[in-house]
Parts: sequence; structure tokens; C-alpha cells
Amino acid sequence: MTALVLFGGGGDLAMRMLLPSLYFLEHDGLLPDGLKIIGAARSEESRDEYVEKVRAAVEGKAKADDAWDDASWSRMKARLDYLAVDATSAESLKPLKDKVGDGSCTSFLAVSPSLYAKIVTAMRAAGLAEPEDRVVLEKPVGRDLESFRAIDDAVADAFSEQQVFRIDHYLGKETVQNLIALRFGNVIFEPLWNNLSIDHVQITVGETVGVGDRWPYYDEYGALRDMLQNHMLQLLCLVAMEPPSDLDPDSVRNEKVKVIRSLRPITEEDAERTTVRGQYVSGTVEGQRVPGYDEERGADSDTETFVAIRVDIDNWRWAGVPFFLRTGKRLPEKRTEIVIQFKPVPHSIFGDNGHEEDSANRMVIELQPEEDISLTVMNKKPGLDQRMQLQPIQMSLSWGVGGAGDKPPRRRIAYERLLLDALKGDSTLFVRRDEAEKAWEWVDGVSQAWVDGKVKPQPYRAGTWGPDAADMLMARTGRDWNTQE
Repeated sequence: MTALVLFGGGGDLAMRMLLPSLYFLEHDGLLPDGLKIIGAARSEESRDEYVEKVRAAVEGKAKADDAWDDASWSRMKARLDYLAVDATSAESLKPLKDKVGDGSCTSFLAVSPSLYAKIVTAMRAAGLAEPEDRVVLEKPVGRDLESFRAIDDAVADAFSEQQVFRIDHYLGKETVQNLIALRFGNVIFEPLWNNLSIDHVQITVGETVGVGDRWPYYDEYGALRDMLQNHMLQLLCLVAMEPPSDLDPDSVRNEKVKVIRSLRPITEEDAERTTVRGQYVSGTVEGQRVPGYDEERGADSDTETFVAIRVDIDNWRWAGVPFFLRTGKRLPEKRTEIVIQFKPVPHSIFGDNGHEEDSANRMVIELQPEEDISLTVMNKKPGLDQRMQLQPIQMSLSWGVGGAGDKPPRRRIAYERLLLDALKGDSTLFVRRDEAEKAWEWVDGVSQAWVDGKVKPQPYRAGTWGPDAADMLMARTGRDWNTQE
């Protein structure tokens, strides 16, 4: 791979995530020798001006992780170049092709998905979509199945499926990948990973921030399309998929597609019972008074900023095991986690001393703000009581370091792994077209059920865990959302 082209190279995603990730890869000696990094954007500026902007974006993050050094920056600086372009014009992209040279390139489209079709068409005409080239698309692509297909048809006209890398940054997180190792690398877990041992699964993606000035985008997508279709279904697939035959990219992605195909459709009759829509109103988050969504938008809106939904997977492994998903803005804390709730023991021999309410094992996979995997097990409470007392304890199942005094490993930006895989051509952690299509098809069904059932967003105060109906969604089944200690 000769070049990495960052379309939108001066934008928020590039400066906040992509370029710092590339610096860390440079620092660790992981970037391919001779790789050029070319920023391409509309703004007219010189290479030197762009390089200074990149340094400002990178240096603070690197110093915070004690990873800044002049030698690493000098190597990255030598790779950097910049070109002002109109990415939708083939004529404007010809000088970019000259900068790339005769070798192959990977192009990352860090721009609005609404521009993808025009950009890839211009890339093909400018010679930037040759058989050895690759393109990386940031999800979500489109806002429904129809718009996804329209965009992806244009992508398919320029690139083969093997050249397309649809990125979901959640899949680059170390703990998400560790889930695969935990499930399929340990004989003690996989035999229990089914409806005989697991009671239910919870997936929560909570954000404290509001929509703010992003409301034009959010008003079009809402929480269902922005988060549930995008990130949460990917996490569900990794929890629920069958063991792949190997770690070949298509072997893994084949199993993920099977999960999405098995999702029970949400109908108009199901909508009120199995889903909850919410929209935050003014309240208090982290001690600060914050406005409601309609206040930020400046007008009334039926856009949901919170979704809770019960998902059923109709296959042999998961029949009867509900998956509860919730995501929202302006929640009490920033938290992303997967909870695997196991069934309690068939019969407790400990009586009232057994803490029956805590006796079921629980695995919690935390993705943010920290990354960790923990397992709650029951243990004898120390003491000389004549009757055995039990207490729950948590065991960490995450990767460790050599000793208690060792410095923990740096928490990598998820894009580091994904950028490296794209440069290598490894598509395991990327989303295939049929997978994205089936996800959009299912989500479109939920959206249509809301329309047909006239399901409106229920208000919830900012700083709370959504509408009361979200708690009732669980309570009707005798269950509760996980509460973090």
C-alpha cells in the first residue's frame, strides 16, 4: 500500500480520531514503510499549514498517554501531504492521483455519507479505484434500506466488495475483540452460552451529552438509526453468533449475518409492548442544568433521543432468551456495556443465607468509560458462622500485566486497529454489504411499526435513565436493568 488518503482530512473525525491513531501506529512502528498520508479537503491551505494543524491535534493526545517524542513525529511529518480538492469532481481529483503515484491507495471517506456516491464516482474516473485500491466508509451508510442501496450501488460500480471496508469503530475496541477470544478460546464458557444457562442479555449505550448543534443530522436519523442499527446490532451479533469455522473474514461475517436473519420482526402489534421511544426534556446532567431536545432544536420534534427494545433471536441457541437493548442521549453517565445474565442454580442449599437475589452468575463486558470483562460468582463469606454465608465477588477476566507494579497497557483508540487492518486488507472487523442490508431491513421494520402504531417519543428528564416505560419493559418479564456499583 503506497498511500492513505483521508477525504475530509481537516474535519473533526480526522483530527480527533484518525490522525492521532496514525501517530500512535507510527510511534509503535506499525505503519508500512513508505506509506504516504494525504489529507484531502476543500479548504485552501498549504502543506505546512496542514502539518501544523495535525501536530496540534496529535500532540496533546500523545503527551497525555506519554507517547510523544520528536523522532516519531518527524517520521509521521515526513509522510504527511495535503491537497485542496473538490472530492466530487474527477477533474479536481487528478492532482491527487498524481500525488498517490503508481502504487495502490486506501481512501478513507471521513465525510458525510450523502457524498459517498458522488465521491466514489469521481474516484473511479480519476483512477483512484483500481483493482488494488481500497475504500473505507464510515457507518451508518444511508438512513434506511432504500438509501443504503442507492449509495452502495454507486460504491459497487467503482469498487468490488473485497475492496470496500465499512467501518464500525466499536468493533475496533480491544474488549469487543476479547469477547471473541473469551467465547471461542475457553471450553468453560461456550457450552454455557445458550438458552439452557443464560437468562437474558442486556446491551446499554448511554451518553451524557445532548444533540446540541448536531440536531439537523440527528433529526433525520434519531437514536434508532444512529446507534441501534449502527453499533448495537454489531455487539448483539458478536454475543449471539455461532462459532465460525475459523477466523477468515468471511467465516466470521457469515455467522453475524445468520444472527441478523434470525431477528424476530417488530410488528405494529408488538411496538408498544417491546419497544420504548423517548426524548429528553430539560434536566440536570453531571451537576449542570441542560436544555431539552426541542429547546436545542428550536421547534417541536418527534425525533427519539432514547430507544429501549426487546429483541428475540429465533434460532435453537437463543430461543426464549430476550435481548434488551437501550441507548440514549442525556443519560446519567457515559456507559457502554454488555451484560450476560446467567440463570440461578436450580435449587439453593443455602436457604436464607444464600443471598438468592444475587446467586445468579453475571458477566459484564464494559466498553466505556473503561474496558473490562468481569464475572460475578458466589463465594463463602469469611468467618466462623455455623451456617455458611455467601457473598458475590467479581473476578476480572480482562488481559493482565506482569505484576502489581507494572504500568497498565495504553488504551488504544479503536481506529488504530481498524486503520491497520484496512491497510493490510483484513476485513474481519468490517461490515459486509449483505450484513448491512439485513440490519437496515430489520430496523426499517421497527421504524414502520412505530409509524403504523402511532408510537410517539415519551419525555424523560435529562439525567435519568429514560422514560419509566423502559423500566417497565424489563419489569414485565420480572427483570431489571443492570445498575453499576
